[in-house]
Amino acid sequence: MAVLRAVVEWLLAHWWVLLVAAAVAAAVVAARARWQQSAAGRGGGAPEARFDLPRIDALHHGEFEEAVRDLLFRDGCADAVRTGGRGDLGADVVGTDPSGRRWVVQCKHRSAGASGSAIGTPDLQRLNGTARPVHGADVVVLVTNGRFTQDARTFGRSQEIHLVGRELLARWAGGTWPLWWLLPQLPGQRGPSAR
Repeated sequence: MAVLRAVVEWLLAHWWVLLVAAAVAAAVVAARARWQQSAAGRGGGAPEARFDLPRIDALHHGEFEEAVRDLLFRDGCADAVRTGGRGDLGADVVGTDPSGRRWVVQCKHRSAGASGSAIGTPDLQRLNGTARPVHGADVVVLVTNGRFTQDARTFGRSQEIHLVGRELLARWAGGTWPLWWLLPQLPGQRGPSAR
C-alpha cells in the first residue's frame, strides 16, 4: 500500500509525465491508423491475412510460403511474390516494402512445429550466400514455425539475418503490425535512385 501511495504522490507531483505518456500513445495510434489507411489506399495490404499457430503448423511447406507472401502483402509489400521451389537460390518470398527496401525471405516449415528439428547454421549459410549478391536483398529473413539452434542465432546476428521463430511468427501472423515494426535494426529507407 505504501508503494502505491508513493507512486500516486510522485505522479501528482510530476503530472506532466502522464501528459507525455498520453501524447506518445496518441501518436502511436495515429501512426498506425495512417499506415493502415495508406496500405489500403495503395492497393497493398490485405488486412484479413492472419494466421494462428495451429493453422500455420497444419500447412504444407508451399502453403507456408504463400502465407508468408500474403503477410508481406498485407504489410504493404505490393509486389510480394512467392519464388520458392526447385532452383529458388534461397529465396522463397521476395518483396519491396513501402520504404523501398527489398526483402528476401527463406521459409522453413516444420510439420511438428517447435518439436521439429531446429534450424541450424547450414540453412542460414545458404541464405546468406545468395540473398544479397543474387537477389539484391536489403533485408534478409529466415522465418520458421519451429525454432533455431543457438549457433544459428549467433550466426544470424553476425550476418544481419533476421530470424523469425515461432513466437515472433505468432505475433506477426496473428496481428496487424508489419514485420518491419517487429524486427530490430533494419536498414534505412531507400531513395528513389537507390535501385
